[in-house]
Amino acid sequence: MAEEQKQPEVEAEGEEKKKSPMVKIILLAVGITVLLIGSVVGTLFASGFFSKKAPSADELLDAHENAGAGGHGAASGGHGKADSHGKPAVKAKDARKDDSPQKKAIPEEAATRFEKSYMELDDKKALVTNLSGSRKVMQVSLSLMTMYDERVFKNVEKHRAALRSGLLDVLRQVTEAELAKPDFRNDLALRLRDRINAELERLENFGGIEEVFFTEFVVQ
Repeated sequence: MAEEQKQPEVEAEGEEKKKSPMVKIILLAVGITVLLIGSVVGTLFASGFFSKKAPSADELLDAHENAGAGGHGAASGGHGKADSHGKPAVKAKDARKDDSPQKKAIPEEAATRFEKSYMELDDKKALVTNLSGSRKVMQVSLSLMTMYDERVFKNVEKHRAALRSGLLDVLRQVTEAELAKPDFRNDLALRLRDRINAELERLENFGGIEEVFFTEFVVQ
């Protein structure tokens, strides 16, 4: 009877020994999982994943402008390369900071027309030069027109000497044969306008002269 009572105790000890390795394996698996999770979280903190910087005011403004451009499209003419009248290129982002001369709209017709202003390049001294390869002399006086504000003519007055020198270079290249062409004066006026704008852009980063007119034109 004594041997029969001890047998259940032996069986219980055997079951406890069988359970012990399983518990150790489970605890080991849980520990490895915790270490892996801690390693991943530490890496994310180190890379700044949880400290993402909020967008700045400029970034928000750019996003708003880009959204507006996508909804309505770019304005015709826009900003970019300088046009034939010498207006410098301006990026869309910096358009609000543009400090170059602006066109002056005519009241009540601002959507379609701009005010034109005129000035004599030099009403006291005409441009005089010999024709290329000829003894003939050409004498011209010029009037300039712009639709931009008064800063364009202030730049002309400021750099009058440089402009006269550049215009004389153009006039010296004229030949007698060119005088007989029907559109000679129109073509010459365009060449003179382009030279004026090129000089103003070089000196002031802005041209702005729309047209050139001859108020005196003599060849003798």
